[in-house]
Amino acid sequence: MLKLDQHPSGRHFLHIPGPSPVPARVLRAISYQTIDHRGPEFGQLGLKLLAGMQQIFKTQHPVIIYPSSGTGAWEGALVNTLSAGDLVLMYETGHFASLWRNLANRLGIKTEFIGLEGPESWRYGVDASKIEERLKADSSHQIKAVCVVHNETSTGVTSNIAAVRKAIDSAKHPALLMVDTISGLASADYRHDEWGVDVTVSGSQKGLMLPPGLGFNAISPKAILASKAATLPKAYWAWDEILESNKAGYWPSTPATNLLYGLHEAMDMIMTEGLDHVFARHQRLAKACRAAVTAWGLEIQCKDPAVYSPVLTGVVTPDGFDSDALRKLIFERYNLSLGTGLGKAKGRLFRIGHLGDCNELALLAALSGCEMGMKQFGISLKSSGVLAAQEVLQ
Repeated sequence: MLKLDQHPSGRHFLHIPGPSPVPARVLRAISYQTIDHRGPEFGQLGLKLLAGMQQIFKTQHPVIIYPSSGTGAWEGALVNTLSAGDLVLMYETGHFASLWRNLANRLGIKTEFIGLEGPESWRYGVDASKIEERLKADSSHQIKAVCVVHNETSTGVTSNIAAVRKAIDSAKHPALLMVDTISGLASADYRHDEWGVDVTVSGSQKGLMLPPGLGFNAISPKAILASKAATLPKAYWAWDEILESNKAGYWPSTPATNLLYGLHEAMDMIMTEGLDHVFARHQRLAKACRAAVTAWGLEIQCKDPAVYSPVLTGVVTPDGFDSDALRKLIFERYNLSLGTGLGKAKGRLFRIGHLGDCNELALLAALSGCEMGMKQFGISLKSSGVLAAQEVLQ
């Protein structure tokens, strides 16, 4: 068994739903010598990065890059567009939707959480009809924003954001649409402009294949207009100074220069493969992973095939088997890291990440570790999930 003070042989298999494995060429880029972030070379880099991120978000409008985690980008989205006491409608799809709501509450924003009731609430995507119904009832337009999670990392559900925009438009409501695609960006198809999103939140450590440390806000003209009237306190997170500096490729505060080197390299990898090919690869790996779970005779956390995530698969462990104890056994014996169950799902599921720098053989290795580990843990499996996944991938 692997002990924490030992150096295991071979590579570590990181298959949590982020941070995802960082490619060697991205790590090399991060190791380049730091340059003057006020010099001309940096300005050229900054302009390339900002233009590249517009392509990845599929927007013609500005993308803010923060030296932060995705949580910081959540805060940036809220404090730039809202005032204390504003009411925000949020939809519960899982743990990260809940965390975003908690952050909003701490900022002095009033939140209304809607969604399905009971334990099944974390097994489905956003029901846009519930949002439309609530907005139609808000005749005085007290609700200032609708906040939803695109790819809910805790459950393996990818919600239909176009349907949410249609619901807001059908209700003829002026609320901003804010979307968290921290784990979805560059892994699952995402269209900021086409879907009419006002603020999209993301981070560096998932589909972008970087270490944690960069947060993003893609912002619409409507969001920029709202920021001029918003009164929540902000300084470091304020868009106005960043947008002004970004015109020449710079930032008003010290940027995370070496992570930006890595972002430039990651964007080159993504664009060379092609975004549509990246999305297709993720869908193919996800389909193979789900075939493995079905062959094992286990439940997939997401119950609606229409919103299966291409980023990760949540696997429900049978009654009486603690998923965290299983994850510990698999890590110690096979040097394989799997995602834990979060919030309501703690102890009852593990999550297999198949995002970012992941290919067929990497996924099959992870599935092999899961299969051997579950057998050793005493879980009775119907058949080989590894063979089922191979059939999908061949």
